[in-house]
Amino acid sequence: MTDRLLVCCDLDRTLIPNGPQPLSDLAMPLFRRLAERPEVTLAYVTGRSRQLVERAIVRWDLPVPDVVAGDVGSSIYAVGPAQDWTTWDAWEAIICKDWNGRRNREMCAALAGMPGLALQGEDRQTRYKLSYTAPADTDAAALADAIETRLAPLGVAAEVVWSVDETVPIGLVDVLPKSATKQGAVEFIRSEMGFPAERTAFAGDSGNDLPVLAGPLRAILVANATEAVRAEATRLAATNGKTGDLYLARGGWRGMNGCYAAGVLEGLAYFYPEVEEWLA
Repeated sequence: MTDRLLVCCDLDRTLIPNGPQPLSDLAMPLFRRLAERPEVTLAYVTGRSRQLVERAIVRWDLPVPDVVAGDVGSSIYAVGPAQDWTTWDAWEAIICKDWNGRRNREMCAALAGMPGLALQGEDRQTRYKLSYTAPADTDAAALADAIETRLAPLGVAAEVVWSVDETVPIGLVDVLPKSATKQGAVEFIRSEMGFPAERTAFAGDSGNDLPVLAGPLRAILVANATEAVRAEATRLAATNGKTGDLYLARGGWRGMNGCYAAGVLEGLAYFYPEVEEWLA
């Protein structure tokens, strides 16, 4: 099937409406219709764990995806029609090398006592992800440097991912293996499933989506993203020479507001005209 399409989509505040803006009435039914197309392979790429993704699918009546990259890209699952989740061991084999055989306990001990950094609950921690909170006005770059300096004696190659939950507001800090990012996970899924770059699209809304939004693939920033994220995504895309591959949803498509699922669909229709025909 030459016209097959890989749709990679963040969940919170990208596809599902857990922000102040309303969800357009037609958005989710149209998104479900798109996901039913035989040409479409759907991947959720999210900071949520498997259990929280399953809850979101039930809560919002989301289409069951083909693949889930969870825990900010540090886990990947194939999801069958009967929702029988299977871990992609090949991905874990790649990212485990970055942590040099270290366990969470050792990593936590190395980061203990860092000013402003508070460990999130046990349900937010996984084998290859440490999650913290920090004040929303934290200097994210300085914090990332400090974390990497603390971990260097362990021989660990870490990636520090920063985003802000504007509904609180509070800073969210995820410490991952260097290769275990959303961008790395999307590229791995694309490669493993045989999709060319031009038939792969990613949709996101927040700071931890920026590397993918400004990366080599076609990307969609939903209209409910903050001005700060919008400005930074635009700047990074221009720096990377990828301005033409970043679509900023603005609303108006099919009378919808461009937020959440409506923005995802708007961007997909922009990049792939056949989406309009599929949804006719």
